[in-house]
Amino acid sequence: MIINERFKAPPLVGLSFCYDKFMQTIARTRSQELFKRAKELMPGGVNSPVRAFKSIGIDPIFIKSAKGAYLFDEDGNKYIDFVGSWGPMILGHADPDIEAAIIAAARSGTSFGAPTALENQMAEEVIKLVPSIEMVRFVNSGTEAVMAAIRLARAFTKRDKIIKFTGCYHGHCDALLVSAGSGVATLGLPDSPGVTKETAKDTLVVKFNDQEALKKVFEKHSSEIAAIITEPIIGNSGFIKAQNGFLELCRELCNEHQSLLIFDEVMTGFRVALGGAQELFGIKADITTLGKVIGGGLPVGAYGGSQEIMSMVAPAGPMYQAGTLSGNPLAMSAGLTCLKKIQAANFYQELEAKTKYLVEGIKAIDPANIQVDYAGGMFGYFFSPSAIDSYEAAKENVDIEKFKSTYKKLLDLGVYMAPSAFEAGFVSAAHSYEDLDKVIEAMKISL
Repeated sequence: MIINERFKAPPLVGLSFCYDKFMQTIARTRSQELFKRAKELMPGGVNSPVRAFKSIGIDPIFIKSAKGAYLFDEDGNKYIDFVGSWGPMILGHADPDIEAAIIAAARSGTSFGAPTALENQMAEEVIKLVPSIEMVRFVNSGTEAVMAAIRLARAFTKRDKIIKFTGCYHGHCDALLVSAGSGVATLGLPDSPGVTKETAKDTLVVKFNDQEALKKVFEKHSSEIAAIITEPIIGNSGFIKAQNGFLELCRELCNEHQSLLIFDEVMTGFRVALGGAQELFGIKADITTLGKVIGGGLPVGAYGGSQEIMSMVAPAGPMYQAGTLSGNPLAMSAGLTCLKKIQAANFYQELEAKTKYLVEGIKAIDPANIQVDYAGGMFGYFFSPSAIDSYEAAKENVDIEKFKSTYKKLLDLGVYMAPSAFEAGFVSAAHSYEDLDKVIEAMKISL
């Protein structure tokens, strides 16, 4: 049984001895040196908080290269990767077709600040694949897409208040950095300094999956609510699905009170199904935000909806939003290539079969104390005896100390998961069943 490619472990006999012996061998000296210097140059030594491994209590790994399902760090260690750059790498790292598309685009110029035919092609592909989108605007990140979507909802409805759910992370825009998940959850920060009370006062926070609480908010503020924004599947408090009837109620209440329903599909878009969570659940949003997979590994975001709503966006309408690098040819080429490849026959059936295989293997290790769930190529696991249906339930029931200790051992055994108990994981088309078997065995050893 090979766990980390640099080291061979003996058969599953005397596992603690096997692990202890292995742990003495692995080294990350170069990563430690780089992190020490990085902390002198960048806040916390990173450019995005969760990368700092702060919640785990160890130094982060500095990655040198990646290929397929694997990462290679600066010390030469190899890892089976289930972070996938936090979701975009649905085809695996360094996909040859995406690489070729980027290189070809770069030869003609990297950015023009002017329209290109590629933008038309990309827009046509998105509109074809996402059921609710008739018109789309490309931006440079998921956060940017959400900021614009919120502004658009307010402009269209002429209302101010937004409903969001605890544990849902919608990027670092001020109005929604309230009771957020993701790095905010990991670091234990309920909100962020710098977000003013005036900015946050129009954000109404409701517990995810709590239908009665949602109804009460509408009873009190119905004429003021511009939109509900939600992740259809929360990926930034772990992996938490909407329970039966919850998203349907969101749609129903928005229809009844002339509010808009915004699905933040930055994570779930093209990840849980070809048409995203809207295809999976059979519910259409009024505005959809996209990111991650849509860029094929390059920085891209998008927001879209009906022609009526999107016609509010400048220069067609009065709601202003712009971006110097939006729709740049490198990002459009990478994204377009990715979207075309994931339309291959049986792509999602095969991806979901792998994800199911992995989570069922993890669950079988300790069925009473491990909660797992998945959709498409997205999954999550909690060390908890109780089912998790909200961020509040995760905070109350998840064994964080077990997660930390298990994570460190998995890392030493060559498995790279998200360094937070409150983040989803991602399977790619590049993962083999041999990779998945190694991960399940590594989890057995680590526990």
